[in-house]
Amino acid sequence: MKRLAFIDSGVLIAASRGTGEVASKAFEAINDPDVEFASSIFVKLETMPKALYFKRKDEAEFYETFFKNVSVWVESSQTLAQSALDEASTNGLGAVDALHVTAAAQCKADEFITAEKTKSALSRVSSVSVRFIAS
Repeated sequence: MKRLAFIDSGVLIAASRGTGEVASKAFEAINDPDVEFASSIFVKLETMPKALYFKRKDEAEFYETFFKNVSVWVESSQTLAQSALDEASTNGLGAVDALHVTAAAQCKADEFITAEKTKSALSRVSSVSVRFIAS
């Protein structure tokens, strides 16, 4: 049975643009055959607009390919927003990180994979297991 992973936008950006260890780990995470993916419009909002605006065609296509392979989409809702506000207030998260973590918890993802540093506010999250691919 495949694990369900919610991929943070930073992981997608690192895999599409980056070089080095974080990019390599990001690419491995999104190409893991034992994982199916969850996402939300908020991840799309953090990745697609600039790639499209600055006409970075390869980057936009990379994101689109990933989004086509997402099997669980978490819908935006007032309940999600309120839960994200609670999560942000409890753990000192930024707005979008709170939305991502809450979406991951809501869809019962096995893990939330992020390219944030291990010392970030995401280290205080307990609503979903957080896997850090950066040091």
